[in-house]
Amino acid sequence: MSGLIDYQALPGWVPGRVLLSSDGLGWKNVNTRAYRYAGQEAVVPAMRDYMLVGYRGGVTPMQRRFDGKWRRETLCPGAASLLTRAQQASWSWGAQIDVVHVYLSAGLVAEVAGEMLDCDGAEVVLNDVLRTDDPVMTHALDTIAGEAQSRGMGGALYVDAVSRGLIVHLLRRYASVRLPEPRAAGGLSATQERRIRGYIEDNLARPMELKEMAALLGMAPCRFSRAFRKSFGRPPYAHVTARRLEAAKRLLARSALPIKAVAADCGFSDQAHLTRMFSAAFGETPAVFRRRAQ
Repeated sequence: MSGLIDYQALPGWVPGRVLLSSDGLGWKNVNTRAYRYAGQEAVVPAMRDYMLVGYRGGVTPMQRRFDGKWRRETLCPGAASLLTRAQQASWSWGAQIDVVHVYLSAGLVAEVAGEMLDCDGAEVVLNDVLRTDDPVMTHALDTIAGEAQSRGMGGALYVDAVSRGLIVHLLRRYASVRLPEPRAAGGLSATQERRIRGYIEDNLARPMELKEMAALLGMAPCRFSRAFRKSFGRPPYAHVTARRLEAAKRLLARSALPIKAVAADCGFSDQAHLTRMFSAAFGETPAVFRRRAQ
């Protein structure tokens, strides 16, 4: 689809003071900016990405029109908006507000939908929502913006993980999905299984993308995801996470490496990321597991 604007062009239509930006941080398929906006009226052309807005400061009545109908809400800290992509929208508000934007590429949303729904070619439309009071969404927006501010080690990997979880939430709550006609699909061959298994084990310490793993076997990402799930019983992303956690368990039990080094060696963005994932999977922190195992 042509004529869609990039998020970096947005200030040309909605002028505001940039408070924070992820530009230049090397993130893929996800970006964030925070703005301070004076009250104004604006027409935003159709955007290439999905845009989520979290409201951080100020209270204002807001009007938005994107399908011929004006919607009106009062927006304040804790509220959020979701804009569907590829659709022009008109905005009007009267007071100064501080907001954080998170931009999700259509490709990433489609990739997560393909993995989540185990289908190739599903048509996904995220609904346009002027106001939602959704703590899952607002927490994810704040977390992504926080990474742009802290610029911590492994930030791109961490943002990718948070964004994928956020997209799953959006697909569950705000999406319309049309599935293609079902068709027979087999799993990976034994040779393909051995190859991808070895590749994953050899690369646990670094980010791995679905398209990269699919290319290793000469497959399209959606077809690879479907075949992988049939062979391994879970999506590629979940399998890679599980293998990283098992690798972390081995290192915690058999080595004296600091926990933050274990996290880095196993592909987690930092010690806190490992602790969250480890606790969710095994019901105890890495430190408690190490004391019990050694």
